[in-house]
Amino acid sequence: MRSSSLQTNIVRSLRILLLLGIVALTFGPLYLDLGHLRFFTEVFSLLVLAMMWNLVAGYADIVTVGQHAFVGIGGYAFYAFAAKADLNVTEAMIAAGLLSLLIGIPITAVVFRMRAAYLAIGTWVVAEVCTLLASKIPGFGGASGITLPSTVIRAVGANVEARFSHLYWMALALAVVCFIATALLLRSRLGVGLMAMRDNEEAAGSVGVNIVVCRIVCFLWTALFLGLAGALLTLQNLRIQPQASFSLIDYTVYVIFAVVIGGIGSIEGSIIGVAVYIGLRSAFSDYGNLYLIFLGAVSIAIMLAEPRGIWGLVRRYLPEDVIPVSHRYRPKTEATPAE
Repeated sequence: MRSSSLQTNIVRSLRILLLLGIVALTFGPLYLDLGHLRFFTEVFSLLVLAMMWNLVAGYADIVTVGQHAFVGIGGYAFYAFAAKADLNVTEAMIAAGLLSLLIGIPITAVVFRMRAAYLAIGTWVVAEVCTLLASKIPGFGGASGITLPSTVIRAVGANVEARFSHLYWMALALAVVCFIATALLLRSRLGVGLMAMRDNEEAAGSVGVNIVVCRIVCFLWTALFLGLAGALLTLQNLRIQPQASFSLIDYTVYVIFAVVIGGIGSIEGSIIGVAVYIGLRSAFSDYGNLYLIFLGAVSIAIMLAEPRGIWGLVRRYLPEDVIPVSHRYRPKTEATPAE
């Protein structure tokens, strides 16, 4: 009993620390310098990408290696709405996310005809096609890309300090909204089906979970948030360019690495994975190719120790998740018969 009470207190303490961390990060521009503001802006953007890949791969069993397609679509759509259609930054970001969602519908119809390795290859091919098409769009800089107009850049902030602060808050807001919305999705009835699919897809289907609908909702859900992330990344980079906006390495490969080492099939795993990846990158980035070899060795070691990643190891000693997305069974108490 004492051990169980201690574990419960640990979970509660972690929840309080998570909440306090979000509150502290909200006031980041008041105490962080420009370098750290840019660093945390990148971390928040990467966290959104990690949560989305974790949702489709960890819950819906859609192992995609082409999610950078929606990041690039969001970036190019943001440029179109902000620079061409003269929408303000907020409106252009929302419109870019919605356009990514809209384009995701026909993509879903194509890639969902495939399964397993064929689906993974199919999503990668779709992303490469999008990259090629982006380089052919007139007025978007071709293969060399194009910089955002100065009016759009000044709309984010009149000077460098203001721009970095606003980008920081925008990235944090997107990460928090993505975090809360995804948690609520997993708490919903559809989320119960997703968690059943995560544990055993065949068993989930046999008890009535509509696997196709769950997968479609997850895929389009990620298209929306990846499009928003792509718009935000374009604001950070101040330009669009096919190979950079549709970067397989930055927006898919590194994201997969972070999710795998953190813990696939859990929101906590995404947070831990991004933190570990950023820490390893900062510590060993000066070692060139050896840095990538070290990242691969770490991921292999963690997968051998626990296929569910670092959070899987931690979860062995905790009674429940820190982020309560699961529904706990509470048996009904039998009514006392009247005398």
